[in-house]
Amino acid sequence: MELSRADALAMRMMSLLLADRPAGDPTPAPDDVAGVVTWFGAMQAQDAASAAWSFGARLPKLTTADLDAAFERREAIRTWPMRGTVHYVPPRDAHWMLDLMGVRALAGAAKRREFLGLSDEVANRSVEVLGAALTGGRRLTRAQCIEALIEAGVEVTGQLGYHLLWYASQQGVTCFAPNIGKEQAFMLLDEWVPDPVRPDRDEALALIATRYFRSHGPTTRQDLVGWTGLTATDCKRAIAVAGAALAPVRVEGIEMYADSALVECYSAGPLKGTRALPGFDEYMLGFKDRSMMLDDEHKQAIIPGGNGVFQPTLVRSGRVVGTWRRAVKRAHVDISVAPFAAPTAADRAAAEAAFAPYSRFIGMPAEVSWT
Repeated sequence: MELSRADALAMRMMSLLLADRPAGDPTPAPDDVAGVVTWFGAMQAQDAASAAWSFGARLPKLTTADLDAAFERREAIRTWPMRGTVHYVPPRDAHWMLDLMGVRALAGAAKRREFLGLSDEVANRSVEVLGAALTGGRRLTRAQCIEALIEAGVEVTGQLGYHLLWYASQQGVTCFAPNIGKEQAFMLLDEWVPDPVRPDRDEALALIATRYFRSHGPTTRQDLVGWTGLTATDCKRAIAVAGAALAPVRVEGIEMYADSALVECYSAGPLKGTRALPGFDEYMLGFKDRSMMLDDEHKQAIIPGGNGVFQPTLVRSGRVVGTWRRAVKRAHVDISVAPFAAPTAADRAAAEAAFAPYSRFIGMPAEVSWT
């Protein structure tokens, strides 16, 4: 099937759960935290506040209190499933994701340990120490985990402590727990998820490809490589074993894939609406090639200095039209919008209305200003 760039962008926004799904869609949008994270397979979560709003932007009735309760119900957990980066994943899928994709980051960690002066023996002993400290359903804050390592005689200065916490989770021993107060916490993965799913390799490849293109498509195999951190060969195999779940399409001569059900029920129509999205959202982080959503001239505004810190985006009709920042005050949140071009009165009204869902989510009135 040939798609125009406009239709491909409209379908992509539907896949990302940022635009209404078509009438008659056999796979309607999920309506809870567990459903959203399963839809995506994995959701960028290296910044906790951004990750929280990624759920809120897709679940209009959700509040931060609701989200905390969902995490306590084990609807999603945070770990490092791929690319050595923190994501929310469906709890029962954490093990196979680590086995399939996390192992590549783990293999590359030897050079990092060499740079840090950390032996494999000490790294593996640290995993044992953390496992023992967390046994019995205990949750420990990051500081308490570091203290347990210090008491066991493990060096944790500089970047060593962070690397050891990462290494234990990458090994599938620990994962992030719901916060203790405002502090980051850890727990044992096997105690939190006693019944993990264990697909074979081809089944795992099919699952990750199906979920990726369902939640990001239409997009390319190269984007699947970039998102998963798998090899090009593995991603080619993943698309093959996903079979009829994926539909090949062409967008301006470029081969892409999308969810078959969406392709079958999609009907062309204008993409409307303005969205306020977090910086670390799958809308940006889910793609290597972001040209469909963002002009090259504005990349610097989204990732200043190319430092990997993505700014929150204001998105109109699927395209980034500006950035925004927040400052939480005692009784309200200040939101400062930096548009790429001078907005019309209608643009301002639509943008300011786009922050109303965010205000509801955090439970604070928003005061919007423009720079």
